[in-house]
Amino acid sequence: MTKSTAVRPGHSPVRRVAAVAGTVVLAGTAAVCAPGVAYSAPRATAPSVTDFRDCPPLPEGVNPGRWRCEVHTAAPRLTMGKVTVNLAPITMTHAEGPLPDGSKGQVWGAMHSSPTAIPGGLTGTPAGDRAAVLGLAIQPEYGGRSDFYTGQFSLRFRLLGPLVPHDCMIGAGDPVDFQLKRSGPSKWVSQDPPVIEFSAYDDTFSAPAAEHCGPLTGPLNRRLGLPAAQGNLMSYDASYTFKTYDQLPTTSPRDSA
Repeated sequence: MTKSTAVRPGHSPVRRVAAVAGTVVLAGTAAVCAPGVAYSAPRATAPSVTDFRDCPPLPEGVNPGRWRCEVHTAAPRLTMGKVTVNLAPITMTHAEGPLPDGSKGQVWGAMHSSPTAIPGGLTGTPAGDRAAVLGLAIQPEYGGRSDFYTGQFSLRFRLLGPLVPHDCMIGAGDPVDFQLKRSGPSKWVSQDPPVIEFSAYDDTFSAPAAEHCGPLTGPLNRRLGLPAAQGNLMSYDASYTFKTYDQLPTTSPRDSA
């Protein structure tokens, strides 16, 4: 990739839920799209005020006027294994520009996200939606690798719920690697401030099994259809804005926090 700087469950209730989740027959929770076709999710709305507090420090020796901090927001639609969800909006911040030797450089900033409920909860049945204790949610987290020049980045997906151990995660060891392909040309929505919209997707990534989920590890993987080497899809309608570093305050909000 391009040069980049990133870088308890209870006892008897858990056993009962594990037994139920392991025997449930799932139906109607998957919506697998044909390979090579990008699903068009509702477009993410650009924020009226963009926060540049996560802009990272620049590498030594670069020209701030030729480096820009980019902030982009998206509400991706994710099909992974047997489950399809419209993820809550995520925000990613990074910097990019030429290094002193003329090569392309990037510096990772930050990612913010929030949980999204998985329909059917732990059991994949109406009971999983009605009983709060059976709830299940998914939250993407930065996976430690990114190359925004080529549309590559990695994510881990934390699984959350009253009965789910805190460390339960899809991609805990090796994160899920995405290689986004553009669905069409970018569109300038505004010149001042600059706001650009784009659509992209990846239907080639593999989804690993969930790990560190205690007694629920096996039932959860059966419930979610993981691991899944095929039939996965991330559709990504997003908007982004940017400022060059000579337009940013000398002391960023993150530095002064």
